[in-house]
Amino acid sequence: MTQTAAQLTTSAQEAICDALTQSVAETAVTTMLAQNFHWNVKGMAFAALHDMFQTIYEDHFTAQDDLAERVKALGGHAEGRLSEMLNRSKVGEHDGHATAEEMVSNMAKAQETLAATLAGTAAVAEEHGDMLTQDLAIARGQVHEKFAWLLRAHLG
Repeated sequence: MTQTAAQLTTSAQEAICDALTQSVAETAVTTMLAQNFHWNVKGMAFAALHDMFQTIYEDHFTAQDDLAERVKALGGHAEGRLSEMLNRSKVGEHDGHATAEEMVSNMAKAQETLAATLAGTAAVAEEHGDMLTQDLAIARGQVHEKFAWLLRAHLG
């Protein structure tokens, strides 16, 4: 049965919020990774990659807000500590000292990780009948799969 946030049980809200918080953490870390690469990319493809990384971090900044606000709508706490996001995230930091190709490869992997995390969030939401969170997670997962494809296309 489809349920709104107010109709979900407390345990369902907690499970969904935990999955969403993981998605927020992955998104936040990937946002900073994209901004780092945007600032530090060099080489023949500079302009294209500089713009692509900017497109990614701008998209992700809005997405993390949407995901965190869904946590709040479900009665949860929106985690805002960078240390906690880094702790939770499967996407790691990068010092920005890499070739353009390494940056593109790392960002493609980060996008794939985000897509998988959001698929997991969608599954948890579906299990509890929360179609609104499921829809948000699916839509975001599709965005990350597209970014991964665009990045892999740069690699040949």
